[in-house]
Amino acid sequence: MKGKTLTIRLSERRRNKLYLYAAQKDRTITALIEEWIDSLVLEKERETAG
Repeated sequence: MKGKTLTIRLSERRRNKLYLYAAQKDRTITALIEEWIDSLVLEKERETAG
């Protein structure tokens, strides 16, 4: 899979929190973000699911 790059701005405090969370869960930042994105429910999906 050829990926694209996403750049975001975070405070140092939030960046550190994200890195600590990833380390505690033994996951990469990419894996955490991909799992979060996959968990999002879009309005169209919600209408067809119900």
